[in-house]
Amino acid sequence: MDEWEEEGTATSGTCALTSDTSTGGTQGDFWNSDHGEFEGGRGGRGRGRGGFKSSFYSGAEDGANDGDDDGQNNTAERSSFSRRGGRGRGKGFGRTDHSDFDANGEDGDNKNVSRGRRRGRGGGDQGGRSGFGGGYRGKDEKSLLKARGYPAENADASDRPRVTYVPPPPSEDEESIFSHYESGVNFDKYDEILVDVSGTNPPPAIMTFDEAALCESLKRNVSKSGYVKPTPVQKHGIPIISAGRDLMACAQTGSGKTAAFLLPILHQLMADGAAASCFSEVQEPDAIIVAPTRELINQIYLEARKFACGTCVRPVVVYGGVSTGHQIRDFLRGCNVLCGTPGRLLDMIGRGKVGLTKVRYLVLDEADRMLDMGFEPDMRRLVGSPGMPSKENRQTLMFSATFPEDIQRLAADFLKTDYLFLAVGILGGACSDVEQTFVQVTKFAKREQLLDLLKSTWSERTMVFVETKRQADFIATILCQEKFPTTSIHGDREQWQRKQALGDFRSGKCSVLVATSVGARGLDIPDVQYVVNFDLPNNIHEYVHRIGRTGRCGNTGRAVSFYDPGADCELARSLVTILSKAQLEVPSWLEEFAFSGHSPSRFNPPRKQFASTDLRKGPQGGSFQDGSVTSQLAEQTAADDEEWE
Repeated sequence: MDEWEEEGTATSGTCALTSDTSTGGTQGDFWNSDHGEFEGGRGGRGRGRGGFKSSFYSGAEDGANDGDDDGQNNTAERSSFSRRGGRGRGKGFGRTDHSDFDANGEDGDNKNVSRGRRRGRGGGDQGGRSGFGGGYRGKDEKSLLKARGYPAENADASDRPRVTYVPPPPSEDEESIFSHYESGVNFDKYDEILVDVSGTNPPPAIMTFDEAALCESLKRNVSKSGYVKPTPVQKHGIPIISAGRDLMACAQTGSGKTAAFLLPILHQLMADGAAASCFSEVQEPDAIIVAPTRELINQIYLEARKFACGTCVRPVVVYGGVSTGHQIRDFLRGCNVLCGTPGRLLDMIGRGKVGLTKVRYLVLDEADRMLDMGFEPDMRRLVGSPGMPSKENRQTLMFSATFPEDIQRLAADFLKTDYLFLAVGILGGACSDVEQTFVQVTKFAKREQLLDLLKSTWSERTMVFVETKRQADFIATILCQEKFPTTSIHGDREQWQRKQALGDFRSGKCSVLVATSVGARGLDIPDVQYVVNFDLPNNIHEYVHRIGRTGRCGNTGRAVSFYDPGADCELARSLVTILSKAQLEVPSWLEEFAFSGHSPSRFNPPRKQFASTDLRKGPQGGSFQDGSVTSQLAEQTAADDEEWE
């Protein structure tokens, strides 16, 4: 058996999910052990009752990094063990549980174990409500989650079963390979979107795919994919990448960013005659593409596979939650384009299966997420790995719908000094094709408000975003009881369950998908008519990504957000700015929350035209509209910047 061969029987294919979103399978059986919820313990000189207790954590603790699919700094789930011993005092043991890693490094991740805070008598946490015994869980909520078989937060990752899931191979049917998102009635409006290119000597934009001079096989696959004319990010991005320039591209959601970087990369590899070899134990890919979530990286892989169909170029995807041995066997069959999430990608490199000396392209999709504090260490490990060409000797490309200024400063460490900055679309990337509605509602009235909304839409395909993993399952269970076909997706679900959930939602078997931030970025699901922010996120950039799941590719959509005055006030001003620049109506009550203590009449929306602006730009700038240069007002006031931030 090879060093990477895994013991146990692999689970092949997908398992059926029922509409009650039951975890089922190994995970559910494992957690529902005979020990029950509490265990007794003996310690020191006296009998002491130690036990596991569960509580709801705050959104910042449980949901902030829910999208950190394979990131080693995911602190989404915290659990503690308290035990009384001796004279009734004991020390707690605190653990950061990386939900997508196991203790054996199966997913290439690190388990971070730290000593917990000292506990007083009775095992109480002196640190506050989020520890043992803290918080309050409603009786119905607790019973529903227990019935669902939700894993207890005290579970140790070392006790979890080894991952042996093997996903079914993607379809080889041409109709399935080239299925695509139908463009909507507003697709032609993309030609009116302002585009700003900054940096020295940018190449001219293309107006058609013919001008891109793609090789015949790639041009044929582009046509089969339903691409008629390039979107603005493709018009400017394709020639920039073809010219060998580093790029930081900020474009609104649903605007075709994936094709913008795949097409020029694949064209160059095909033109150079790159061919995947299956005779080497160490594969040397020409391009590495990294994304923060499993679902997004698999989506990028399927797009690369589509464009490379029938050619010598072979893309491969690696991500957590799937048998490592299976992915290595597939990888060793040859790889030109390696798509991966950070944890599993670094694991493959650490195992010596991936060589980096031939890397010509490094692509970070959702780059703002890849360079924040969750994934930045992984990205620095990647570019600092032995054999990885320096930034002067590779082409680095970054794409996202949002590029905050602090992320731009970090990104400069990965890019050549003469990189180009491409900004497409209006402030925050919130497309005007998405109708944004806000409902003022208290925390405990959200559930009824959601039910009323779904009753008025019924069969409309709807994504509901919540802040925590447990809440995702709880809301999904409630909706199923109310006869709404519902499933859920979050970082604690097994990979086959996540795949099945997306499949049921795409096919229409389930008309409602309840998701945490793991589903907020990049997912391209046709015909999502509604996005509901059951819980608003804690930053405006996440809001932009969430509502971008609807209103894609020229289609229209609706986003409904529940605004809780007790929790969402810090987001109010940014929301007003987003609505103003999208030329949508701003509710008077939201404006009052945004500028309480100030006269609303003093509010002047910021004059920034783009989702993000290049930090290197001076007081003068230029904007492009279908290739022509127009003047742009560049002076910004400190108040404007404060309102945007």
